[in-house]
Amino acid sequence: MVEQASDCAFSRAFFLTGATASGKTSLGVAAAQALCAQIVSMDSMAIYRGLDVGSAKPTLEERGGVCHYLLDVASPSENFSLVRYLQLAEEATRTIESSGHTALFVGGTPLYLKSILYGVFEAPSASEQLREELRRFSTEHGAMALWEELRKVDAVSAERLHPNDVKRVSRALEVYRTTGQCASQLQQQFNSAPRVAPQRVFILTWEREKLYERINRRVDLMLEQGLVEETRALFTGTERLGKTASQAIGYREIWQALCHERTMEDAVETIKRLTRNFAKRQETWFRSLEAQGAQRIDATDRDLSSLTSELLEKIATIRT
Repeated sequence: MVEQASDCAFSRAFFLTGATASGKTSLGVAAAQALCAQIVSMDSMAIYRGLDVGSAKPTLEERGGVCHYLLDVASPSENFSLVRYLQLAEEATRTIESSGHTALFVGGTPLYLKSILYGVFEAPSASEQLREELRRFSTEHGAMALWEELRKVDAVSAERLHPNDVKRVSRALEVYRTTGQCASQLQQQFNSAPRVAPQRVFILTWEREKLYERINRRVDLMLEQGLVEETRALFTGTERLGKTASQAIGYREIWQALCHERTMEDAVETIKRLTRNFAKRQETWFRSLEAQGAQRIDATDRDLSSLTSELLEKIATIRT
């Protein structure tokens, strides 16, 4: 369940986010150096070992001597959960603050940031007997019939879920039959007041066309830095990509090209397009966050020094 604000481990931390390729890494390091802060990664793919080039994970040189947490903490074959991320993030924050430093979260994964700000709904565990009953019902009567069972008791969740999404439909039914409450009602905790002041969140933004140019250039740079070789190693090595890590944009497309299922040129253009689409979805979330008090920093046509100065000034205002 959602923690109360007074119990939140993240209440004194600061958060720097923004779309992919917006320059968060360099700005975060510069700010951390000035603040004597330590950085906690807020990137869902940088947590995996071996996903270096494709996740734009900062190199040791790019980290600028600043201590970074939650990089390389999971095997690429592991299905790393949101709850696990929050546990490690809380541990990292407490460690940083106990050493007299400030925790600065840097990254662009909206779900991670949203869960830090609002908490995460932890549904109760269902009995294996109930799960088996729902599996048997779905097998005997079909996915649509299972969805209709959900619609009878929780129309909001049913409307949100596709009938063929048997796993999530079953989970929503488990919640109802275990607690007597609709999952949609319980999940409204996400719409409650944030447990961390939104003013502590800074969003690095660009004019859309210039951001898209940066994305295209970064994909080209990834190719130069060894994305093809990294992909080959991940798909043929002992620690292959699991279900979660395989969601990272780029690896599947490059592997398809290596398997001659598409041309390399088509793979690269697809990666650029998917990354631009992802950036657009990030911006949608950031706009809703800004409406609650998060602060934008426009990076268009500005150098790192001026951006760092603005970020430090905003942080100083909050601290006073």
